[in-house]
Amino acid sequence: MSDTIAAIATPAVPSAIGILRLSGPEAIAAVSAVFRPLGGKPLTAYEDRHLVLGELLGPGGEVIDQALATISHGPHSYTGEDTAEVQCHGSPAVLSLGLEALFAQGVRQAGPGEFTRRAFLNGRLDLTQAEAVADLIDAETPAAVHQAAGQLAGALGRRVGAIYDGLTDLLAHFHAVLDYPDEDIDPFRADTIREGLTGARTALEDLLATYQRGKYIAGGVPCVLVGRPNAGKSSLLNALVGYDRAIVTDIPGTTRDTVEAKCVLGGVTLRLIDTAGIRETEDTVERIGVERSRAALEEAALALVLWDGSTALGEEDWDLLADARDHAPVILVRTKADLPSKPMPVLGVEEMPPVVSVSAKTGQGLDKLGELVEGLFPTVGVGGAGELLTNARQAEAARRALEGVARAEESLEAGVTPDALLTDVEEALSALGELTGANIREDITARIFERFCVGK
Repeated sequence: MSDTIAAIATPAVPSAIGILRLSGPEAIAAVSAVFRPLGGKPLTAYEDRHLVLGELLGPGGEVIDQALATISHGPHSYTGEDTAEVQCHGSPAVLSLGLEALFAQGVRQAGPGEFTRRAFLNGRLDLTQAEAVADLIDAETPAAVHQAAGQLAGALGRRVGAIYDGLTDLLAHFHAVLDYPDEDIDPFRADTIREGLTGARTALEDLLATYQRGKYIAGGVPCVLVGRPNAGKSSLLNALVGYDRAIVTDIPGTTRDTVEAKCVLGGVTLRLIDTAGIRETEDTVERIGVERSRAALEEAALALVLWDGSTALGEEDWDLLADARDHAPVILVRTKADLPSKPMPVLGVEEMPPVVSVSAKTGQGLDKLGELVEGLFPTVGVGGAGELLTNARQAEAARRALEGVARAEESLEAGVTPDALLTDVEEALSALGELTGANIREDITARIFERFCVGK
């Protein structure tokens, strides 16, 4: 990371503000060469993070815009290196010329995510915080924003860190007793190990339990629309996403494959999957579509089972409803509410899922559908902001850590010697280290000297 990078940090469309960002050992020198402060003092004479008004120069030294610039010396910057930023008008042409001028100073184009990668490698962010940057950029709901912002602020790292610190203390204590017998260190006892392992296991179980909610907040709830042909699935999908994503005709069986789109409904991001109408058919292509519909249903976390409200509920509708309830929470959506409807059959409360009547044509009932979705996937009061696991990598690391701690507990109860069971603890620590990017070896050594004052 000895070179200096630069990039346009705003979208490549005309806008009021555009930003050029630099990081590396020559960042301040490079920006000073293409930015001329109006106050007469050089840019380096100003304090860090002080906005300075001046002129942005192009590759030939000509003035191309009036802009603001700021510098920050490492390690107290986003990347941990010297950084600089120019805020100019958001003309793509101005930004391109400004970037070309920086390249003429020996700066190179930054790769995708390279600023955040440097922040991680320089210890300014842990791995969970680095991942939160992408989640925050992609956030589509207030809940996703709060989760990503909290994770970027270190909430998940602190939660994992508390478990990591407890297990590190166990290992450090063991190594201190073993490697420094002449030091005045309390002996290592089985009840101390048991207490530490129990606490870590409980904390890891609680952490893993957040994954499903976290991944739904960050990436959306997989929601399948199922029903008989011509039940209105494609029309409802188009109404929810706000444009014609799926083809709609009066011909049953128009949709032959799954069609996917995202929408926000009831404050919840849904990954909608429109499916082929489920029915028995001799048509080879339609039969493949029906098979894919059933496969989508098996993977869904929510099923909207659509019934054409202008017709009576038939045996196929009930079979489909029963099948859907075996795989996911279900909302029965009575479509075409703008047309004369058939009466709703009266059944026992336990037999019926939530029911809502909607019209894709007029929008009737969509707000009520949103309320039902929000009730099934509440985003308020579920864990602290930023403390949820949000991706498969995080969940897999936490799962391996839990397995290591559980094996250590079993070994302890079986009477295995501490040095053997602590191998499992070390594996659990290694998994947690992968989750946050921590260095287990360095941390154990540091903890021995910090906690047990070896050599003092």
